[in-house]
Amino acid sequence: MTVRWLVVVVLALAGCGGESPSGNAAGGGSVRGVSDGEIVVGTHTDLVGATAIWGVGSVNGARMRFDELNAAGGVHGRRVRFVVEDAQYQVPRAVQAANKLINRDGIFAMLLAVGTPMNNAVMTQQFEAGVPNIFPVTGARSMVEPLHPLKFTQRGIYYDEIRAAVKYFVEERGRQAVCAIYQDTEYGQEILEAVQDQVAAMNLSIAETSAHHPTQTEFTAAILRLRRAGCDLVLMGTVHRDTILVLDAARKMGWTDVDWVGNNATYAQAIADAEAADGYYAFVHMARLYADDDMPAPVRTWWDGYVAAYRQEPDLAAMEGYRAADVFVLALERAGRDLTLQGFLAALEGIDDYTDLFGYRLSFGPDKHSGASESVLSQVQNRRWVELEQSITY
Repeated sequence: MTVRWLVVVVLALAGCGGESPSGNAAGGGSVRGVSDGEIVVGTHTDLVGATAIWGVGSVNGARMRFDELNAAGGVHGRRVRFVVEDAQYQVPRAVQAANKLINRDGIFAMLLAVGTPMNNAVMTQQFEAGVPNIFPVTGARSMVEPLHPLKFTQRGIYYDEIRAAVKYFVEERGRQAVCAIYQDTEYGQEILEAVQDQVAAMNLSIAETSAHHPTQTEFTAAILRLRRAGCDLVLMGTVHRDTILVLDAARKMGWTDVDWVGNNATYAQAIADAEAADGYYAFVHMARLYADDDMPAPVRTWWDGYVAAYRQEPDLAAMEGYRAADVFVLALERAGRDLTLQGFLAALEGIDDYTDLFGYRLSFGPDKHSGASESVLSQVQNRRWVELEQSITY
């Protein structure tokens, strides 16, 4: 079935979805999750599990934007109610949470759902119910590929970021021996494919690779193999814990004439705080802020408001969550008072020149549901992430 036919079928099904939980009609008909005074949005996220660093911050950021909206009277007279379910980065819990959100809460949309395997496990059920997956907290290609009327992402795609990294470090930094170390998972394989595809496009070859289990703790042998291959650029399909362990193994071995480069999955303050991470690079869709940064007045106001509301400093996840909610609200505003799913999706596709509070751009379209098309190159320097270059395009 072609994408265009798929759009017609899915939207037809979505338009026939049952009544909202309140039973109230919107736009002359019944629209799930929409009543005369409310729009219900949900998420399955991680508040206490392995990726809580992403779940907590993104939820707080989104709540902050929705609270601002609701305090100002809502959008076209409707307040947004944000229903959050903690799936603890576990697929069974995510499926259970999504079932509740879709069938009991009757949500209009899923926003900022955390985790690649969790989203993949839930999306089929979501789409059958006509519930769009908006801005999930994962950079997996499956979040936007194949093109689907109910899939949208605002963050960088791991595959794109790694291809951009290879191209940049070879062309701009003169690296020649490209290597990869990655988790032997779907995520890790996606990183490896990105390296393979980019070196092939540049008529190069991979000097060496090393795969490991996500729970592996010993990397001496892997580092030895990469070093003996003469690697001067290593792309990393790791997350937080294994990133630190890999870098620590290289430091203990005294291997310094090599660049280690990751993506947004390896961009966290926990990594920057590690002694071995000094000099480590990451390609990300947004660069985090620090309290002593010289921020524009609106950003400083946002920062202070977040600290006052949540008693902690906002991180990248909080920035991402706030932006996701802001774009979501913009689409609701453009869709008008007579809100329908079709109208909302068309409005979201029509946001083709958006710049967020922090200065980063997003662009969508009927054939472009991945909003980001450029990366920021950041490096760990003295236990903080420092932005080196912005607007590196894919």
